[in-house]
Amino acid sequence: MAIDRTALAGFLRQRRDSLQPEDVGLPRGGRRRTDGLRREEVAALSHMSADYYARIERGDGPLPSEQMLAAIAQGLHLTMDERDHLFRLAGHAPPTRGGAGDHIGPGMLRILDRLQDTPAEIVSELGETLRQTSLGVALTGDTTRFTGLNRSLGYRWFSEPATRDLYDPAEHEFLSRLWVSSLREAIARRGTSSRASLMAESLQDRSAEFRELWDRQEVGLQARETKHFVHPELGVLELNCQSLIDPEQSQFLLVYTAAPGSESHDKLALLSTLAPRALV
Repeated sequence: MAIDRTALAGFLRQRRDSLQPEDVGLPRGGRRRTDGLRREEVAALSHMSADYYARIERGDGPLPSEQMLAAIAQGLHLTMDERDHLFRLAGHAPPTRGGAGDHIGPGMLRILDRLQDTPAEIVSELGETLRQTSLGVALTGDTTRFTGLNRSLGYRWFSEPATRDLYDPAEHEFLSRLWVSSLREAIARRGTSSRASLMAESLQDRSAEFRELWDRQEVGLQARETKHFVHPELGVLELNCQSLIDPEQSQFLLVYTAAPGSESHDKLALLSTLAPRALV
């Protein structure tokens, strides 16, 4: 497919003009000369230079890569259909939909944007963190920074023992079983050529514990609503985890809260002093 620069530029301008700062979790600020978002705001949301984005929108920039298009689609809070249209205009085949995709739907993002005073994260069915609030980073660290198979918490659980330090030792045995059960179910959904299958093959080579649990053929385990974190500065926190599911992408919005009046509620309030600046 060939790139349609004119149509691509027009589509990007229309989507940018249709968004307001509050739609994407940004402050409105002072007087604005544009009806929608500024180009530099879209560039920041897409984690690229303002000049690079502006050239694409003007129709005289370089051919955007699939990685850049995915970032723009996320920055503009595009729906799946809009994301696919963007890829086609740029001369690329749209990414596969389903559990292997990282694109977060605009509805899920709008909810996350309004949870900046709460630890929350969006994760894939394989436990890959796609987006966190600043308090989510303060609670668990920046878990979006990992690459490859290590993006999955379940993979790191077996490949990097220090991963378990954040969780109550009394829950380690159940969490190990839970991760193996969930991975087995993901392979049944996605097939033996999926990333889930590759993950299982790698862990069978690396972890005797994983091999033993895998041989049990256990499925159907459900995550417990109450989780016990061992924070390096605040100590033990007993938190309730509520989840919202996007069935189209098999993604989960996880929100962590504590019972009012509890010791964990007081500790959770202290997280704001440890949180990094809000992420865009």
